[in-house]
Amino acid sequence: MKAMIFAAGKGTRLKPLSNTMPKALVRVGGKPLLEHIILKVKEAGFNEIIINIHHFGEQIIDFLNKNNDFGIKIAISDERNALLDTGGGLCKAAWFFTDNQPFLVHNVDVFTNVDLKKLYVNHLKNNSLATLAVGERQTNRYFLFDEKNYLCGWTNIATSEIKPVDLQDVNIYKKLAFAGIQIFSPQVFHLLEQVKEPKFSLIDFYVQNAKYQYFKAYITHSFQMIDAGKIDSLQQAEIFQAWKFA
Repeated sequence: MKAMIFAAGKGTRLKPLSNTMPKALVRVGGKPLLEHIILKVKEAGFNEIIINIHHFGEQIIDFLNKNNDFGIKIAISDERNALLDTGGGLCKAAWFFTDNQPFLVHNVDVFTNVDLKKLYVNHLKNNSLATLAVGERQTNRYFLFDEKNYLCGWTNIATSEIKPVDLQDVNIYKKLAFAGIQIFSPQVFHLLEQVKEPKFSLIDFYVQNAKYQYFKAYITHSFQMIDAGKIDSLQQAEIFQAWKFA
């Protein structure tokens, strides 16, 4: 099984640590974020991974080489010349996913209790273009799902922004927080190719296509998620990892 780890971010919320290293190599519990995610993905049965790089990308390449790619096949999608955001980054890595099988996409800076094996099996059963790992969590930004757990839109409750703008009253939808983890069917590339801009967000892609495509929620109950992409969350992430392996 194949997977992609988004590791190309500039890590602006992790300054000053990210002034000298990529976000992916910031340490939690003595190990870089990237190592935590690689090991989790590998444990779930994914044995071929592509990682996109940008900010201090050569450090990530050196880190992988020093660790012998953690015993699995790891490829690099090089965005050092131009950062492409999540949607553009996935498009650039399309060459890696030629086996016509569903694949995992995982942010490098999220620690969750999402079971990646169960997420993958759920996707195989639900006949959707993408399955999004979500749960109940206090935040400002939510995906909006209908009673059948299909994606309908997105909202920022702090700014009252709603996408798409013609969506019905948000109160009739389930508000669920996105974990930055998803499974895609390979057919997604046909739709991604229609996006005219090279740099775009998967969040916007989901919202713009929710009326016409099946994007389904995979809901983790007792959902736990730590956004380790910001300085004030690193200690929380360390506690989460210590609890996980206690």
